[in-house]
Amino acid sequence: MTVMTRRELMSGAAALGLAGMLPGRASAAGSLTAAIYPGTWEEAYRNVVAPALKKNFGVDVAFDALFAVDQVAKVRAARGVPPFDCFVLDPGPAAAAMQAGLFEPIDIKKLTNADKVPKGLITSHAVTCNAQVVGIAYNPKKFPNPPKTWADLFKSPYVERLGLTGFQTTFGTVSLIEIAKAFGGSEANMDPVFKVLKEAVPKVAAIATPAALPGLFQQGQVDIMYGNTNTVAILKGRGADIAYIAPESGSITFQTTLHIVKGAENVDAAYKYIDTAISPDIQNALQKAPFNMVPINTETQLDSSLGITSLDELSKMVTHDWTKINPQRAAWIERFNKEITK
Repeated sequence: MTVMTRRELMSGAAALGLAGMLPGRASAAGSLTAAIYPGTWEEAYRNVVAPALKKNFGVDVAFDALFAVDQVAKVRAARGVPPFDCFVLDPGPAAAAMQAGLFEPIDIKKLTNADKVPKGLITSHAVTCNAQVVGIAYNPKKFPNPPKTWADLFKSPYVERLGLTGFQTTFGTVSLIEIAKAFGGSEANMDPVFKVLKEAVPKVAAIATPAALPGLFQQGQVDIMYGNTNTVAILKGRGADIAYIAPESGSITFQTTLHIVKGAENVDAAYKYIDTAISPDIQNALQKAPFNMVPINTETQLDSSLGITSLDELSKMVTHDWTKINPQRAAWIERFNKEITK
């Protein structure tokens, strides 16, 4: 019996004009498949990036909605036959994927907008597409006096309306690390956060997946959660009563990067996709409501809705060392699932 690889199957199907009938991959010269975060990011890239890519380059993009850790796991499981051409990753999963050799090198000469990106934001294997800012989201009608610190989330009247989520996402991980610090912990000692979470479980409004939490807020089932500013923006655009506040310890920031998957079938289309995402027009569109993504293109004037007046402010926000986080993160996820969501 002859066993064909997926790559061989796709190649044969393309020769017969049947590639579009096979799910999950775009293999035509003018197409690619890109992983994208569910929710705000998927909406933004479908509505803003994809049409521009098609208009300017004639390239179609199919999106695979996955959180960062799931993207890395899916590519690893594919064993050399990439399920998509581009990653979108936050620092932790990006470091893990880099260590596993899952990226193609970036040829900066193939990016016409590279000179408009600050030095250091394009590396040998990554292109920064946006910065993210994380803090506390709350309902201003329910809480005219919002919480001021991470520790306040676990006090009345806030804890009874709090929505919790775990370590599956970067925003969840860094928020829980800062909560741990507020109770005397650190990246090296997360016991304090698990202690306070266990005590809060009987009181909180909801414990949910990252994708479900915004919907619960919009439905009024929770009124406080930790999250990023673009999630706040899209919920506000949908009519939710929501506001963002930086804890007294400061907002958290991290960069989101685009990468070409090792062995990608549509490398040329991937470069056009990345170049489109970092272009001035697209960065300007993505920073506006309802997406409110912090741009990285130096030709983009910051929108007032972002809550920052200069990209220099990002350097004053809280950041984290992912070389310390990554070796422990899987254990944190498992512990959260066993002890908090049980």
